[in-house]
Amino acid sequence: MTAQEPVRQGAAEEIGTAAALPRPAVEIASAYSFTGPALDLGALLWDGQCLPGARIRIPLSMLNRHGLVAGATGTGKTKTLQLIAEQLSAHGVSVFLADVKGDVSGISAPGQGGERVQQRARQVGQRWSAAGFPCEFYGLGGIGPGIPLRATVTDFGPLLLSKVLQLNRTQEQSLGLVFHYADSKGLELIDLKDLRAVVAFLVSDEGRAELKTIGGLSTATAGVILRSITAFEQQGASGFFGEPAFDTADLLRTAADGRGLVSVLELPAVQDRPQLFSTFLMWLLADLFHDLPEAGDLDRPKLVFFFDEAHLLFNGASKAFLESITQTVRLIRSKGVGIFFVTQSPKDVPGDVLAQLGNRVQHALRAFTPEDATALKATVKTFPNSPYDLEEVLTGLGTGEAVVTVLSEGGAPAPVAVTRLRAPQSLMGPVEAAALDAAVEGSPLYGRYAEAVDRASAYEKLSAGQQAAEAAAERAAREAEPEPTRRKGQQREESLAGQVMGSGVFRSLARSVGTQLGREITRSLFGTARRRR
Repeated sequence: MTAQEPVRQGAAEEIGTAAALPRPAVEIASAYSFTGPALDLGALLWDGQCLPGARIRIPLSMLNRHGLVAGATGTGKTKTLQLIAEQLSAHGVSVFLADVKGDVSGISAPGQGGERVQQRARQVGQRWSAAGFPCEFYGLGGIGPGIPLRATVTDFGPLLLSKVLQLNRTQEQSLGLVFHYADSKGLELIDLKDLRAVVAFLVSDEGRAELKTIGGLSTATAGVILRSITAFEQQGASGFFGEPAFDTADLLRTAADGRGLVSVLELPAVQDRPQLFSTFLMWLLADLFHDLPEAGDLDRPKLVFFFDEAHLLFNGASKAFLESITQTVRLIRSKGVGIFFVTQSPKDVPGDVLAQLGNRVQHALRAFTPEDATALKATVKTFPNSPYDLEEVLTGLGTGEAVVTVLSEGGAPAPVAVTRLRAPQSLMGPVEAAALDAAVEGSPLYGRYAEAVDRASAYEKLSAGQQAAEAAAERAAREAEPEPTRRKGQQREESLAGQVMGSGVFRSLARSVGTQLGREITRSLFGTARRRR
């Protein structure tokens, strides 16, 4: 099989013949000449020359084996995401993109041709034409443009919330006890005030007895948790937790014409809260993992999820958190989801996770300091053996060029290929604010998620229960007037916690919520949960 064997009608016209290619280039190109559907990344670079006849591609069936897009700032990572997302959509695969800088929204609009675009297209043998792709735009909690994306505190779970609140291991375990108690009592934690109410109740004189059978919660630890929640709210995070909770199944939709829907999470308004949005992205993945059925090896993924600024997820992560990430990445492949981590350097990703990323697009790295030089050497060691001097190549790549290796259709690593990437067909920049707002308000999901709902949950139920208990105590005091000494003694022995949890009003409320949630919520690897549908 030659490097130029056609894989679709008319491909030979686009890529030329193999006769003019140097032998090493033919060998590399042959390894990328796949027989099934594949995404075109660009053309091989060899000896400083771009060879449009040697196409560098990724098999569609291998995109659920995950990947990494890395490189220094300004080297073209965002355009690479855009290029891959466009082709996935064209193949009917749904895509999720996090737009941290606000420049990905242009994927919804046709690109603007020009001499630079046409020149790049000629260099790589691309037939370029402008095209926009079907998009949905989301915003965290309604901050900034986009359909509000929210989760309940119950669904988010203790492990991810501990990460975003920056709790230590002991505090994380204590928060887990709080969630366990709330789950078992049918106290639904919708927003942060619900969580604060339950924590405060459990360390009060009235509620402390409730934790005796499952372990204590110290006042000091509770104080740290409460202060962390308060600080989090002061950063404007209250809007991210609430209802209606986002259903991650909405990320798997296709457009009426069969193209995959590109879901773009607009994050510029919260880019100063990286811990929040990186953890929220992990919740989306964990929720997908929790809900999706096993699918086995598919000919194409159901969804490809681009995890931007990936280093923020791993910074300061506990061992348990990293283990959960590793297990999720390893197992979600069989559910038809591919993950691409996007960051500046491969060293930002823990080794156990990096080992599972079979597709690599490495843009230029800088080596201005001894630390940079060490990171460069470490990056080179993560690639298969190749005829290139990768240390020299990686520091000399231009914008829109990258070192690529992918998994072949048989699952074996393809040889390293220095690649000049194709030009995206959509707009390389943001769309106008008016166009973005119109797209958001015209979405069929806007009516479902736009308005926040604040229904009765743990905060209201605990308040109602406490009020009922106080009323019951007052009635008991009035009835005890003929025998004041004996009745007052009994009242002193009865804790207010018992009154709260034992009152008829509270039992009725807890029973109604418990019926809705189930006796106890089953939680996933990350402690996330979802109501039974």
